[in-house]
Amino acid sequence: MLVPSIFSNNFVDDIFDDVFPFGAYNAPAADNRAAMNTDVKEFDDRYELEFELPGFKKEDIQAELKDGYLIVNAKHQDNKDEKGKDGKYIRKERYYGSYQRSFYVGDGVTQDDIKGGFENGILTLTVPKKEAKPAVEERKYISIEG
Repeated sequence: MLVPSIFSNNFVDDIFDDVFPFGAYNAPAADNRAAMNTDVKEFDDRYELEFELPGFKKEDIQAELKDGYLIVNAKHQDNKDEKGKDGKYIRKERYYGSYQRSFYVGDGVTQDDIKGGFENGILTLTVPKKEAKPAVEERKYISIEG
């Protein structure tokens, strides 16, 4: 079973957006989930996740498996040099910062099971389907005295 985590980086912001009518002050920074749109395909034996990461380099992306969650992090670095021979920015709409998505893939999946590739701004991760091992019920006998 592959399930996205319900808690995004913007969990608190999402709550306040629903309560207060003023919305986000800096829309690109406040809703950075759009920067990591994800498609999930299901096959008989695996799931294939495609993360949209335009403008990222392979070195900017990290995927890890922790407590049954597949966590993908990506980080954009801003060029701090605002002035130069090419002029200065008077408006910047591109968001620079870090992005994160997580999916529950189960405890049966190991890091070695997951395969990945990055090409043309698309990170593709292949996660095998692993059946959850049913817990074997251990019989516990009650001692009877007398």
